[in-house]
Amino acid sequence: MACWKKIRSSSWIYPTLVLCVYGFFSLMRPSEPFLTPYLTGPDKNLTIDEVTNQILPVWTYSYLALLFPVFLITDYMRYKPIIILQGLSFIITWLMLLFVQGVLAMQLMEFFFGMVTATEVAYYAYIYSVVSVDHYQKVTSYCRSITLAATTVAAVFGQLLVSLAELSYFYLNAISLASLSLALLASFFLPMPKHSMFFHKNRISETPQGATDQDTMSKATSINEQPSCQEDKDTAKSSVLSRTLPECQSDKHQHHMLVQLCKDLKECYSTKKLLYWSLWWALATAGYNQIVNYVQVLWDYRAPAKNNNVYNGAVEAAATFLSSVTSLAVGYVKINWDLLGELALGIFSALNAGSLFLMHFTTNIWICYASYLVFKSCYMLLITIATFQIAVNLSMERYALMFGFNNFVALVIQTIITVVVVDSRGLGLKIVTQVSVKDCLCE
Repeated sequence: MACWKKIRSSSWIYPTLVLCVYGFFSLMRPSEPFLTPYLTGPDKNLTIDEVTNQILPVWTYSYLALLFPVFLITDYMRYKPIIILQGLSFIITWLMLLFVQGVLAMQLMEFFFGMVTATEVAYYAYIYSVVSVDHYQKVTSYCRSITLAATTVAAVFGQLLVSLAELSYFYLNAISLASLSLALLASFFLPMPKHSMFFHKNRISETPQGATDQDTMSKATSINEQPSCQEDKDTAKSSVLSRTLPECQSDKHQHHMLVQLCKDLKECYSTKKLLYWSLWWALATAGYNQIVNYVQVLWDYRAPAKNNNVYNGAVEAAATFLSSVTSLAVGYVKINWDLLGELALGIFSALNAGSLFLMHFTTNIWICYASYLVFKSCYMLLITIATFQIAVNLSMERYALMFGFNNFVALVIQTIITVVVVDSRGLGLKIVTQVSVKDCLCE
């Protein structure tokens, strides 16, 4: 009991602990590596073309529509309400996965999953509003590590249940729903931040000296004598004015913040180095998101789940582990990234492109799995280098702004690819052709 009181009284341990609990259970989803086999299996009985060309594209569209307003609302509402909203969106998504049928229902499910993805920014930004700068590095490592651990554990757990216990995909989704319910419960215990990065900055309130002196004299007068009627009127006017002034100042501050965000964004992209790295970030992230979103469809095409053992969970666990190793290695390799960063970018981007072309041409599922491992590991390595190159000369506010805008540009590119290449109202290409097209466009 005394230990728990100590944790609650700590300025950073309690919110970090609760956020990590939320992060772990929100990503403890053993059913996710098996989404496509579940949708095309007897539980939902959808065709592979319906999943590829009609259902999965909705996630991209909803994510794009929600990302920018959610980004602003998240900061304005100080993160916690948006984390709760994400938890509710998770619950709705998995309830629909379990209990509703048909293409239209699955499209609506993808819309709510787009809400989940758009609100993800609140999870990573929340902790910086409740802890001091001295603890940033420590809490960042905890929050990032718990997400990697949860993803790996969920993938391994799901694979073991499918391969050894022969558990149906329906019950995997039920386990995911139970985990997400615990995550939603944990979100209510998060402390409400008192400030945020943009709209509610931690500003020292300044009270005019005259007002302070006037309050002091007013108190002295109230002790020695009763105020006159005129003094009562003056006090009433002063009270109304004091309530109105902060509201006006708040509106002006919000408008000023939006203008300042635009100016900061323009200044950030005026540097050629940041512009080049941001351009690569947007293109590579668009390609990465497309591949990750549709790779299960490709695996099912190469080795249909109805006729073969499915090892999606094991592959995702291995990919997550290798990605964390490559990202961690960047911090320990003693290289002048300013000098060799672009060379590494070229080499590993070429390796990524080669792995995607191999996924396109091979008919062997194991080579397809191995190519995916190379692709995801190389991307995580390069995105870590890009993050460092962009963040090294920027304040945290400007880095957050560039991070959000780069992801927005990536999502726009991803949406264009989806509309033209994937959507049934566009070209509606087969999954194998899609891989090569995405490779050419984004690598």
